[in-house]
Amino acid sequence: MNLQDIAKIREVNPVVVNYANFVTPFLVANGLNAVGASPIMSDEVSEAEELVRLASAVVINAGASRRESWPLMNKLCEAANQYQKPLVLDPVAIGATQYRKALNLMLLEKYHFDVIRGNIGEIAVLAGIDWQTRGIDAGNGTGDMSAVVQACAQKFNNVVITSGEVDYISDGQQVITVHNNTKLLPAIVGSGDLLSSIVGAFSAVAENTLDAAVTASLVLSCAGERAAAQLDQQNRPGSFLSYLLDELANTTPEQVQDLMKIGEA
Repeated sequence: MNLQDIAKIREVNPVVVNYANFVTPFLVANGLNAVGASPIMSDEVSEAEELVRLASAVVINAGASRRESWPLMNKLCEAANQYQKPLVLDPVAIGATQYRKALNLMLLEKYHFDVIRGNIGEIAVLAGIDWQTRGIDAGNGTGDMSAVVQACAQKFNNVVITSGEVDYISDGQQVITVHNNTKLLPAIVGSGDLLSSIVGAFSAVAENTLDAAVTASLVLSCAGERAAAQLDQQNRPGSFLSYLLDELANTTPEQVQDLMKIGEA
């Protein structure tokens, strides 16, 4: 990882094109803006290629997509691969319905995604490993989370992040763990969606995708810890969201260096 990429994003101001989950575009757009990126949301297929040409990264969130939107997602992914722009997939609740599973597997079969970001239940579905899951919840499966993430990364030849109490990040070879966290981050609907898009932003400036994923995880989790500390860890998700955006906007490499808790699984 290179924590100086935190400052580099603010210098470069990378454009991140998002096919967004309609539940969370406000959080994603404001979070990207806070870290120094420039978010664009699109729901129009005719502009997809043009947007990707000017973009620095593309993020596909499949959490609330209609079949009518499949041509748009296909065009965004096709253009991202064509123009060699980092492409991130968030397979929200892939195990909940056959429709969601078919959509995500179709995208992964047709296009190369540089990063997949999900909870352990979602990543296990993609890896073909049995893990009890429900909706957007991570589920209650038992097993080696690092092995699940590594298997998924090997299967799709990319970097995979599973976020939770501990974030596991793998490029198929090594598995890096990020232990920074607060109970208030999962209290915010869309905190995972935000991480996926922040990964896109860092992928636009980092030397390699694994570095981008680790740095993005650290930035969000450390900002969450600092925000929660100001609330004395009380269960105040509304206040926490405001503090979180403030902390993202003011995060420095030095702050992350002081707080970060990383290891290898």
